[in-house]
Amino acid sequence: MVFSIEDKVKALIAQKLADRQDLFLVSVKMHSNGRLEVLIDGDNGVSIQDCAEISRHVGFHLEEEDVIAHAYRLEVSSPGIDTPLTSVRQYQKNLGRNIQVRLHDGLSKEGKLIEVTDETIVIIEKIKEKGKKAAEHQSQIPFEHIKATKVVISFK
Repeated sequence: MVFSIEDKVKALIAQKLADRQDLFLVSVKMHSNGRLEVLIDGDNGVSIQDCAEISRHVGFHLEEEDVIAHAYRLEVSSPGIDTPLTSVRQYQKNLGRNIQVRLHDGLSKEGKLIEVTDETIVIIEKIKEKGKKAAEHQSQIPFEHIKATKVVISFK
């Protein structure tokens, strides 16, 4: 059985995080320029120390087992604020925050994330009809309809 570099890194991270229920893997991507990008998130955030420990663990095992034949640069970090949400756990972490959801049909919705299940999210949108006050509307959106979701940063 042949494993990709990404699969090997995912297994190493699962091993490292086995006793850390607060942290979880978001993504692993080996770029063509030799950059190996690992994104880790946490229910209460991710510290630089967490990233450093994971980087040391993954780097040690990749070198020890000679997994990558060419030069590479390992980067372990938390997802930036502009990184789309990809897992149910990331959505749950952002309950109560405003999000923008782009749908596969080209439409966009923006509102407060109030519920997350394994199949759907629920947001409260403020919809303003011409000549009327803005009214709150609850929208249930299946994950299969979502193209990308980002947290909306408010500077109020």
